[in-house]
Amino acid sequence: MQAIDTGKAVYWGTGRRKSAIARVRLVPGSGQVIINGREGESYLQFNTSYLSATKAPLETLGLENDYDVLVNVQGGGLTGQAESIRLGVARALCELSPDNRQPLKAEGYLTRDPRAKERKKYGLRKARKAPQYSKR
Repeated sequence: MQAIDTGKAVYWGTGRRKSAIARVRLVPGSGQVIINGREGESYLQFNTSYLSATKAPLETLGLENDYDVLVNVQGGGLTGQAESIRLGVARALCELSPDNRQPLKAEGYLTRDPRAKERKKYGLRKARKAPQYSKR
């Protein structure tokens, strides 16, 4: 990856959810969301709830039209990717100004969701599903 010097301040944040990992850059701009080189609406398949979730930390602080969000995300599905982007944006906003931390924390945007898929155990069909039991 090659660094591009635009002369503007760039703020980084990393977000994770399930197996999705998002590297987020906040750059002063007009409020665009670009995910893996594509427009945010087209990448998230025109699902407005996913796109609004990625912009939620910016909307909480009233900065949705002040910064462009540039994202590299991989792994997981669309829900996990959208939530990992949200965490990355919130962390980048904390890097922008320490005063942003309290309102973001109150909304729950700085909390890493630890839930992940449980591993399959031997002797079972899935993580917890056991084969049918018969006494005789």
